[in-house]
Amino acid sequence: MPLDRELIRLIRALDPFDLRRLQILARGLLVAREGDPFDVGPPETGKAKVTYRQEWVRCGRENCSKCPHGPYWYGYWREDGRMRSRYIGKDLKE
Repeated sequence: MPLDRELIRLIRALDPFDLRRLQILARGLLVAREGDPFDVGPPETGKAKVTYRQEWVRCGRENCSKCPHGPYWYGYWREDGRMRSRYIGKDLKE
């Protein structure tokens, strides 16, 4: 089913803060329907080492009095010579 043109126009008009909120909503819907496609873990080969760290994040909203937000957990590893990262969440699960 193609996306409605009016919907696409409205999405393009969103500011960065609302685009991030839309991204969180869409990811939450996908996780609820299909499971988490961004589950962080070492690759099956076991060669890559994943480093976990907490970071404070700025939301990008000009008048936000609570910035930075967090801390949130991120996973970092090297893949094909590039540094990769994934958002994990507020809590780090074992």
